[in-house]
Parts: sequence; C-alpha cells; structure tokens
Amino acid sequence: MNISLAADKEFDVIAVGRACVDLNAVEYNRPMEETMTFKKYVGGSPANIAIGSSKLGLKAGFIGKIPDDQHGRFIEQYMNGQGIDTSSMVVDTEGRKTGLTFTEILSPEECSILMYREEAADLYLEPAEVHEDYIKRTKLLLISGTALAQSPSREAALKAVHLAKKNGIKVVFELDYRPYTWKSAEETAVYYSLVAEKADIVVGTREEYDVMEHRLGKGENQATVDYLFQHEPELVVIKHGVDGSYAYTRSGETYRGRAYKTKVLKTFGAGDSYASAFLYALVCGKDIETALKYGSASASIVVSKHSSSEAMPAVEEIEALIEENNTIKS
Repeated sequence: MNISLAADKEFDVIAVGRACVDLNAVEYNRPMEETMTFKKYVGGSPANIAIGSSKLGLKAGFIGKIPDDQHGRFIEQYMNGQGIDTSSMVVDTEGRKTGLTFTEILSPEECSILMYREEAADLYLEPAEVHEDYIKRTKLLLISGTALAQSPSREAALKAVHLAKKNGIKVVFELDYRPYTWKSAEETAVYYSLVAEKADIVVGTREEYDVMEHRLGKGENQATVDYLFQHEPELVVIKHGVDGSYAYTRSGETYRGRAYKTKVLKTFGAGDSYASAFLYALVCGKDIETALKYGSASASIVVSKHSSSEAMPAVEEIEALIEENNTIKS
C-alpha cells in the first residue's frame, strides 16, 4: 500500500514547532556532573526532522519562533545551510531565549537529557504567525507533540492542523513526548488525542501512545489502532525500540519493520531520524513496508553517531544498510 499525497507542491514537508540548541557531551561514559566539554548542534524534534528530510533530498520548510540572539541566528543559519526554507520562522521580540538541551552519555544504554524550556521562544509562536498561504504549498504538515504543551504555541499548532485539513494537506503527528514541558498527564492526553484524531499519519513509541491514552501500564497496539481508526488517521506507526516498528493501515494491513544491528553510542535522535526517512520513503512513492525499513535503518545510523541533526544520513547510507539486511531477530 502507498499513501496518496498532493502533487505539484513546492514543499514535500513543512514542520511546525521547536528548534533549539543541543549541547551533547563530548566526554563519554561520564556523568554530566563531571562532564566539562559539550558540542553544539541544532536540535528539537521538528527541526531535526526537517533537517533529516532535507538531507535526503526532500524540499522542507519550517514554521517556528526563534530568539533574537546568537543562538537564534545559529539555528536559522544552520537550517538555511541545510536547504530548509525559513521564511516562516518568526523572530521573537520579547527577549525570550532558545531552549537548551544538555545530553549525558553514561553508556549506550544509559543516556539522559537535561532540558531547559522555561520561557523558550518556540512556545510563544502565535496563531497569527501561522499562514494559510504557506501551508497550502506543502504535501505534508508535520506537527510535534511539544508544540502542544503550552499556549500560544498550542493554538498555533492547532491552527496549522486546521488549515492543512481545510486544504487537503496530509497531517503527520509525531508524538515527541517530553514530560517536563507539560503540566499534567491529563492535559497531555487531552491535546495528544485531539491532534491524533485529526491527523492522517501518527508516529510514536509504544510509551508515547500510552501517554496519549493516559494508561498507567503498557497498552496494546490493536487497542490503539482500533481507537484511532474511528477517527481520521489512515496510517499509524508504533515503535518498539530494538523490537522494531509496526505500521497499521485503516484498510486492515499490518507491516513490521525490524531494527538494524549497529554499534550504539547513544539513544537520543533515533525517533527524529526514523521519522524523516520514513516520510522520505512515503513522499517518493515507496510502499509502507519499505518506508519502515528506511525509518529503522536511519535510526540505527544516528544512534551510532554523536549528534542528532548533523548525523542525519544520506539516502545512500540508508539503502546500503537495508541491502546488508543485518536486522535484529526477535
């Protein structure tokens, strides 16, 4: 099965939400308390997905808000340099700052992030700064869950979804759950469900779907898709880490993508690279089973490297890994 997308659009994907700065520990196998050296990258799930998509050859745009300072200019310059259209990136004039994420790499299995999101500029994107004419120019609109965490970014994201649906543009909802951005689990479940029910494609981990469904324990994939297919989604992707990922279609097909073996350095960045390669495959007209392979291969490449955004692979790297067929059997 293939996903039908609008033809003759200027952009393949426009991402909405957070663009921030990642400061990744250069010193491995050391707690953050003892880490003295960090390397700076552009970060934030929707920014990373736009960067990954652009590196794969898609035409990507971005809607978000950045501060009027050195970090804001770094973000814009880097994304421009990656070929991303930043004409709808708004500069904050109220003195707000860039979200900062420090990462700790204790071991391949023990990675943590320390995120500073208070008064972050991206959470102050106003609905009036989201424009219908821009959204009409894309095949896919990607919404990240963190954009829903606070107002006015929440209303801006909801407006973007409304405008996309009004104009026949497919909406992709990447759950991207960050607990420290939200006030409560109940609030998260309300807004995640609201957008998931309106989206055409929903992508997330099993744990993120459990948050959306406000479950205390681990939910079942079938219950999740049964619920979502009562609404507008036509494709639901549920990721299970090293156990691979599953895609479910409204027409009843189920596909599995296995994870690829790799030398893991850190765990963060995998979801963003997965999404960018998965969407690349769909835009290129590949079937869903192939798209799962692209997503899994891209994620395996990024977790073996230091950064998230700069590590986004080229098509040739992804296809070479798929060709090796060195998957994790489970």
